[in-house]
Amino acid sequence: MDFQYFLQFIPALVGAPLSASVSHEKMMPFERKELLSKINLKDRNPKEAAVTMLFYPKNGETHLVLIVRNSYKGVHSAQVAFPGGKYEPEDADLKTTALRETEEEIGVSRDKIEILKAFSSLYIPPSNFMVHPFLGICKEEIQFVPDPVEVAAIIELPLADFRNDAIVGYETLTTSYARSIEVPAFKIDNHVVWGATAMMLSELKDVMNSVFTND
Repeated sequence: MDFQYFLQFIPALVGAPLSASVSHEKMMPFERKELLSKINLKDRNPKEAAVTMLFYPKNGETHLVLIVRNSYKGVHSAQVAFPGGKYEPEDADLKTTALRETEEEIGVSRDKIEILKAFSSLYIPPSNFMVHPFLGICKEEIQFVPDPVEVAAIIELPLADFRNDAIVGYETLTTSYARSIEVPAFKIDNHVVWGATAMMLSELKDVMNSVFTND
């Protein structure tokens, strides 16, 4: 989709209702639903984090950026994610967290990103984080500078590909809570995107489709 054409829909995107759990559950493994039903968030006292769902032009076409995390000793090792990270006490708010972490991880200055709206927060049981996604845009082409410590690769996903239902399917994976289970996933650039990132992508896709009805 042409980026200038995409920009015409920004007011509609800002005003569009969020589908929250309706969208999240499309990409939620049954085992995760069972686990969440047994969790009391007040007892867990989750840590806070924020991510940026960033759209930008590349060769005139609208793209969404994702990252592949480096391998490390942790539950999210080598997974595909949105740029973002943990809230720090010096952050004014969670939007600030999303912008700061995005700048640190992929080298996009926070001054070049316009945050349009907050999306539905999502609890991640394995790491005990409540993640807050923010929809943002950068109106110029980006030269990414990934942090070599945290980021193994950058994925530049064309909006047209993201909206294609052919990238959604099922994969058999071993997760932090079950072995060899079938999970709903996005298949993007030979990567399997599942779990929290897939659930956030699902809400983003549903909101996009509610706005781009006649394109």
